[in-house]
Amino acid sequence: MTRLVVPVLDADAVRLRPFAVSDVDLIIDAGKDPLIPSITSVSADGDETDAQEFIRRQHHRASTGEGWSFAIADPGTDTAVGQIGLWRREIGHGRASIGYWIERSHRRYGYADRALRLLSSWGSNLDEVTRLELYVEPWNEGSWRAAESAGYRREGLLHRWQKIDGRPRDMYMYARFPDAH
Repeated sequence: MTRLVVPVLDADAVRLRPFAVSDVDLIIDAGKDPLIPSITSVSADGDETDAQEFIRRQHHRASTGEGWSFAIADPGTDTAVGQIGLWRREIGHGRASIGYWIERSHRRYGYADRALRLLSSWGSNLDEVTRLELYVEPWNEGSWRAAESAGYRREGLLHRWQKIDGRPRDMYMYARFPDAH
């Protein structure tokens, strides 16, 4: 087991930091979104207890070596607006995957673009990472535009790749390659 430490990353008008108890309201609000609970471990219509459990799960991911889960925060206020993570499930093959979400009231302010650029830059400097991947549903234009803005290239459409709400969904596959170490 590789125990990981979640650092605080600041750049380009965004902060990535470990989740804190002060983020409970964000997680409760995210649970009211029609999409976020179906693709994450945020509880649909959850309460404060559910939100605190979500935070514990995010910290647990680092302690078990699964990956790094960050709150995406406004650097001026440190208010969390979403989540982004870098996951190591396929690290034995040099692959790490990234997933992210922004709570509905904070969308269209560029947080996803900036957070993805920052985490991708940081992740590209990890010795074991030779490929960063992410998956986006074709209808989610905001998300795939963020990926392309952060230097990811669409490699193709994976038919029936991931079950969401119990139904297989197509996903675009995106990749970014770190410079040679």
